[in-house]
Amino acid sequence: MESGAAAVVVSPSSKGLKDENENERSFDLKLLHKEADIPKQFIWSASHLVKGSSEKLDTPFIDLKAIKGDEAAMATAAELVRKACMKHGFFEVTNHGVDLSLINATYQEFDSIFKLPLNKKLGARKNPLGYSCGLSDRFSSNLPWKEIFTYRYNYLHHSDSQVVDFFNSIFHEDFQGIGLVNQKYCEAIKKLSMDILELLAISLGVDRSHFQRFFEDCEGIVRGNSYPPCKNFNLTFGVGPHCDPTSITILHQDQVGGLEVFVDGKWLAVPPRSETPDAFVINIGDTFTALSNGIYKSCLHRVLVNEEVERKSLTFFMNPRGDKTVRPPNNLFENEEQRKYPDFKWSELYEYTQKRQRADAETLPNFVTWLRASKPSNF
Repeated sequence: MESGAAAVVVSPSSKGLKDENENERSFDLKLLHKEADIPKQFIWSASHLVKGSSEKLDTPFIDLKAIKGDEAAMATAAELVRKACMKHGFFEVTNHGVDLSLINATYQEFDSIFKLPLNKKLGARKNPLGYSCGLSDRFSSNLPWKEIFTYRYNYLHHSDSQVVDFFNSIFHEDFQGIGLVNQKYCEAIKKLSMDILELLAISLGVDRSHFQRFFEDCEGIVRGNSYPPCKNFNLTFGVGPHCDPTSITILHQDQVGGLEVFVDGKWLAVPPRSETPDAFVINIGDTFTALSNGIYKSCLHRVLVNEEVERKSLTFFMNPRGDKTVRPPNNLFENEEQRKYPDFKWSELYEYTQKRQRADAETLPNFVTWLRASKPSNF
């Protein structure tokens, strides 16, 4: 690791977490981006603001349609994914079955939320779900320069209109189309996720349906992101340096760019692919790192802010059911002492990130330390 980069990787375990009694301040980024100065809450320290390299991250680009039913092509793709996930945890997919028209429609529906007056957006919150600006409802400093709208999508559900019902509970009858489009988007991503899980299982040398079974009752977190332009783009982030505590992230980014990954001591760009605008970026999170017994890497990444143009993205975070035990397949270790992480439940890690530590490079090891201290009889 390069000198000076360590300060990017390691951050205080609870710095910036907001006390539940602390007052929240509301921000309107659509207006603030025109100002010469930005609020101090959005300004990050120089130790975080390490300039990225001009290099691009070498990510495998997998044509899911081409490898379907072709065992030789699947094996080749799995080997590419294995090498990438051992090094940095990122790869990309195309020909995945999610129509570009549906992706664009989902963006348009989120746009209709972000274009609302601030008071309307602030009323569209059901913490930790719904609308948030700069995550100011959770953090008091190092705020990301973005607006988000978040909801949950459960693979096993009592109602086929679960997403529609959530949006109706937030917006009532004002935006009928939002829930319907997002419902279709989630159903399409669910199908895509099963193909990704099969590919990951093959790449790890486990039963090809192992992770499909494990995530059959997945509890997904879905998020639309808007990153307004910022005159002081060099003082803040769209998303600060962090590892996803979730299992697998399925990301669609628009053509603006800004995603960077920390590899070999340098920040490398993951630019959008103009020739394949439907491409999804897949990255490994902390929970899947544990599920792979540490073989696959949850890598530090961040999002830069553009000085002139708004950036947009859609994220789908895959998580196990909250009470399900996170444990790697038996054939990834031979003896119990070779286990790199103890058993835990996703709900425990999620609660840890909500109440004890803001997600960063040290979330998983610090969580394990906390877990062993709080439940010594289990280890």
